[in-house]
Amino acid sequence: MADQHADNAEHAYMHGSMEISEQVSTWHLFMFMAKWGSLLTAAILLLLTVWFAVGAGFLAGFISGAALFVVGFFALRSKPAH
Repeated sequence: MADQHADNAEHAYMHGSMEISEQVSTWHLFMFMAKWGSLLTAAILLLLTVWFAVGAGFLAGFISGAALFVVGFFALRSKPAH
């Protein structure tokens, strides 16, 4: 009897017939948040490193963190689809 259920389940599934729009939108949201979250984390880490570890002060840390964020923004923004 277990073999009969296994045979029916194997033939009931058709490869490529599943609706995956939710998985695709979740993946795009995850990639968006990972990309921009990583950039923000790197900019804050640079600001704090220059401010405290190097001792250059808040202004130098803010400028370097902001510069990294601006460069990262232009590098990571979505490219237009052709």
